Amino acid sequence: MSISIEQRRQHRLMTIEKSLAKRHRKENAFRRMGLMAVVTGMTLVAILFVSILMRGVPAFWQATFYMDVYFDPEVVQLEPKPERESGESQFAFNERYSQWLTRAGLVNWQTLIDNALEEALGEEVEPRQLRDLRALVTSGERYALRDRFVEDPALLGQTVELKMLASANVDVWIKGNIDRDLPDARQQLSAQTRTWADQLEEQGVISNAFSTSLFLNTDSRSSQASAGLAGAFMGSLFMMVVVIGLSVPLGVSSAIYLEEFAPKNRLTDLIEININNLAAVPSIVFGLLGASIFIGYLRLPLSAPLVGGLVLTLMTLPTIIIATRASLRSIPPSIRQAALGIGASRVQTVFHHVLPLALPGILTGSILGVAQALGETAPLLLIGMNAFVANVPGTPLEQSTALPVQIYLWQGNELRNFFEARTSAAIIVLLGLMLSLNALAIWLRKKFETRW
Repeated sequence: MSISIEQRRQHRLMTIEKSLAKRHRKENAFRRMGLMAVVTGMTLVAILFVSILMRGVPAFWQATFYMDVYFDPEVVQLEPKPERESGESQFAFNERYSQWLTRAGLVNWQTLIDNALEEALGEEVEPRQLRDLRALVTSGERYALRDRFVEDPALLGQTVELKMLASANVDVWIKGNIDRDLPDARQQLSAQTRTWADQLEEQGVISNAFSTSLFLNTDSRSSQASAGLAGAFMGSLFMMVVVIGLSVPLGVSSAIYLEEFAPKNRLTDLIEININNLAAVPSIVFGLLGASIFIGYLRLPLSAPLVGGLVLTLMTLPTIIIATRASLRSIPPSIRQAALGIGASRVQTVFHHVLPLALPGILTGSILGVAQALGETAPLLLIGMNAFVANVPGTPLEQSTALPVQIYLWQGNELRNFFEARTSAAIIVLLGLMLSLNALAIWLRKKFETRW
């Protein structure tokens, strides 16, 4: 009898040990799978960032000419810049000044650049080679030269050392982004232009310099080397102002009402279900809605940051409402009960006790929602923000584009050798803005968690 009991006890212990060993093996396997998933995810993210940085960072430096430009009076045949005379009306002065600007625009500024290039090359270029010569410097520099003279007419007759951007094809050639062994028929530059570019690089006339044009210029189709992100950046900034000014107050207020004051009935349940459903709706659907209502019905201006901001507000509202309600739910009921127990009203309980404690989560959800909206492209394409806009918008009602749309446009440019790196640089700028917003969310969360 005692042996039978002992055997059963031993058998039970062996069964328990096997079960524990099996459980431990499963737990260890789960830990290893979780660790592998984390390592795999971090590795893929690292590969993504490294590939973007390797392609985009070189685009922040661009082939640039450093040349002495002589403002030849025989070429720049202009009278002195008009000044307002005593007794002259403002209208008359503006008319004279406008006529002077027109004559300044008719000056052949390209000739000054041609003369500077000939001086740097140390040879006289034949007329049939002018096209090859002018392929060295981007076409937009002649307008920059005109604007510099208009700003300071005292340059007439002087020699000034100036920085000028090389053309996009020369930049590609200097950086080695094209195979130099390709036959002439497949090269983007003529043999003479390539020879001159190499010669000027050896002389130090051409060198890679930090490209301020990427940040200060707008997009350009005629002068691709000077294309920049200024217009898209301002368009995104105006849209974010609209999104923050509308989605955060409306989203937080709606969440507070639904969570703290609204009666629990079928209507509020239906509203909650629809809010959750809207959070999962593809962003392009909001673009269709915005194009139909804001542009088709309300007749708001096409391709304006205001319309883009309104569309992104509709898209961001569900995210902010859900995040705010989750933060309010995380506050223990004892806080509400204690406040009501000492005589606080319902409004005082929510705004003086519950909301301050939920503020870190609300701020985090709101900022992350805005950061998500900053990177959206599909809804903006449907409201016309993919149009070419050569000016920096001064108000949210002026036509503009946005950073993600500019990235979309550049990646489809036919001059891929140049714009592939330019696109990666724009992605770096966009990621920098989004990471800054995420860092701000973390900082605010830490600050208010410490405070409360």
